[in-house]
Amino acid sequence: MNQIKVMVVDDSALMRKIISDMINSEQDMKVVTTARNGQELLEKIPKFNPDIITLDVEMPKMDGMTALKEMRNRKMNIPTIVLSSVSKQSVNLTMECLAKGAFDFLAKPSGAISLDIDKVKKELIQKIRVAAKEINDKVKIRKKKVETPRLKRISKRIDAVVIGASTGGPKALYSVITKLPKDLNVPVFVVQHMPVGFTKAFADRLNRNSNLEVVEASENDIIQKNVVYIAPGGFHMQVEKDKRIHLNKEPAIWGVRPAVDKLFYSASDVYGAHLISVVLTGMGKDGSQGTAYIKDNGGITVSEDESTCTIYGMPKAAYETGKVDIVLPLTEISDEITKVVKETGR
Repeated sequence: MNQIKVMVVDDSALMRKIISDMINSEQDMKVVTTARNGQELLEKIPKFNPDIITLDVEMPKMDGMTALKEMRNRKMNIPTIVLSSVSKQSVNLTMECLAKGAFDFLAKPSGAISLDIDKVKKELIQKIRVAAKEINDKVKIRKKKVETPRLKRISKRIDAVVIGASTGGPKALYSVITKLPKDLNVPVFVVQHMPVGFTKAFADRLNRNSNLEVVEASENDIIQKNVVYIAPGGFHMQVEKDKRIHLNKEPAIWGVRPAVDKLFYSASDVYGAHLISVVLTGMGKDGSQGTAYIKDNGGITVSEDESTCTIYGMPKAAYETGKVDIVLPLTEISDEITKVVKETGR
């Protein structure tokens, strides 16, 4: 069996050991080398030729963000999973790393006896396996011709947009949200699978670069047009008939909270046929049942084309329900949302 070769990069000897032990406990992967900072990372890549890199963001000499930029400059296109603490600086650096091409990220365990260590291990192993598989499949996917079927002219009005994403989502959402016009005149609700402590920085980064106002949603927010609401990490976000946002800690769906399906179902109950949904890149099936529900209630449904997905999991599951109206590459999704909303003659 060919093992996945992983390089672990962290300035903490303890953290290098914790992460290495997690990886080496699995038969299909092994740590081939470690590095204490970005400089060592760049020096060791040619010698050890890793398949995947786990990368700390805050390190001396050269931090993770700088190392990632330099890797891209040197054409070292190795899938990189960022491991970040929840400090403000680390969270902001993580958002920048994702924007610059990091494959995915997860929050670090807080220590050797941390209660969340098993959860972190499970997520890390899963992300390493998915990264290795997806990169192998990418060449085949990108050779496919992308077809972009268009909806016929829409006569009904659209009152809201809901979007769901997971792995690869921060970059995909940045592409979509920042291109929406300031006079869209509907609210936009977003669930991005992201842990506690990261969604505020994500919303702030989007807000700085968007025509619309982008906020991390809060309990009892009054829903307003031309505002994008990002579900906070650790909470399901629902839209209710009082036209306010409500957050809860009900059990995870598909192993995640916030869940796309939770948002999609609630928004469909409020907006009915006057809703458009979009499922972007991500692992798993979250959003598929909600997509079907929205379509059955008369809404319009969109999923991202395989050719532009980091992970063709969630969009595929949505498409396979038979309830997706249109499949589009990422670069065309914002324009299609705008077109559908504007065509209604609001």
